[in-house]
Amino acid sequence: MPFTGVRSSFLVVVAALGVLAGAQSASAQVSDDLGVIGQLQYQDANGVKVFVEGVDLSIDDVGGATTDKDGSFRIEVEGPGEYTINIDVATLPTGISLRDPERSSLQVTVSENGDQRIIFPLVSSESGAVANAASSASEGNWSVRRVSQLTLEGIKLGLYLAMAAIGLSLIFGTTGLVNFAHAELITWGTLMAYFFNIYGLVGFLGFMSGWPAPFGEGVNFIVATVLSMVMGGVLGYVLNRVVFRTARNSGVSLLAQMVMTIGLSIFLRYVYLYFFGGRYRSYGQYASQRANSFLGMELTTRDATAMLVSVVVLVAVGVGLTRTRMGRAMRAVSDNKDLAESSGIDVEKVISQVWIFGGALAALAGTFFGFDQVKWDLGTRILLLIFAAVTLGGLGTAFGALVGALIVGIAINWSTLVIDSELKNMTALVVLIFALLLRPQGILGKKQRIG
Repeated sequence: MPFTGVRSSFLVVVAALGVLAGAQSASAQVSDDLGVIGQLQYQDANGVKVFVEGVDLSIDDVGGATTDKDGSFRIEVEGPGEYTINIDVATLPTGISLRDPERSSLQVTVSENGDQRIIFPLVSSESGAVANAASSASEGNWSVRRVSQLTLEGIKLGLYLAMAAIGLSLIFGTTGLVNFAHAELITWGTLMAYFFNIYGLVGFLGFMSGWPAPFGEGVNFIVATVLSMVMGGVLGYVLNRVVFRTARNSGVSLLAQMVMTIGLSIFLRYVYLYFFGGRYRSYGQYASQRANSFLGMELTTRDATAMLVSVVVLVAVGVGLTRTRMGRAMRAVSDNKDLAESSGIDVEKVISQVWIFGGALAALAGTFFGFDQVKWDLGTRILLLIFAAVTLGGLGTAFGALVGALIVGIAINWSTLVIDSELKNMTALVVLIFALLLRPQGILGKKQRIG
């Protein structure tokens, strides 16, 4: 593409960073409406998330609130400052208590940027009793309902990981580059979806604040998701065209390029922190939903829809890679770049398409991961799981990334049957180690002669 095209794409990314800065200033403009927010929930004996309604919370000399059916509450404050929020434990349902009974009052600092979220961890005495009686097959951790619920959660996580892992795997297959900056493509998708959903396309400009959506108001979350995928593809293209294509043409080694991706990842991460801020936020829609019961399992409508979309996208990716000319070219370059080039395939064009394609998929995955919280370092938190999925499935193979992601997702959630949930992510590394000891090339990888 001519330099003017590169410059235009780069300006799009810079403009998007302007959206981040503008939205931050916009939130400062509404500092008169500040509050402390949160959501009370716990996990029952089967690991199902339950929202707690009707609990009273208060801030001395300021006011109070009662949680709604989704366990959410908001207490408005007069302005930025330090506040002490108290929870009335007497209003908690029978059998529900604070994880730490001494922390019924918490200090919170509200800044001028917007609402501050606070968390009161709750536990169920029933789930604690079940955990202590794990030998009971019918009511313990190994109950059919709990295993089924964890399997469903594992499939959901695996589908989200797969969309991010496929792009990373294809980039490695076509270029040989291990891209640590892929985490920031995921975060980019989350942030773009948030700002399109909350602020619209150019709503951060003051003179357009009264215009209708999608200019002066936020767009529907579905539209925001599509726009975030577009922005993900744009950032992927810019990173390849400006940074890595230049490095390849200059003869920079793959090892040096990998180090470049680490530096680029750190740089982008703190650019996000600078513009977005350190606190986490929520989408304007689908931030919290009550779970629906299905065959003894619990799943929100939001998550069910996201899983369905993920399946459709992954099927479309599989069909595209096997049936379309562009997909076959990607696979050919991934299998043997020199042979593909000698066959008349424009390798640089294919690599550019892979970066666009991988960036869009990473952005979509980031959008779904952002359901829990939108934060500046979201991608970094899950990068290790993505690498585990790609390596387990077979480096450079898209279908291997899918298989590896599903295995990692299910293994992580199943591990909570025997270990604390805070340690579950290490399961991905344990599975990876044992799998590679048995099959070093990965599940769907090809054996290669070394030396």
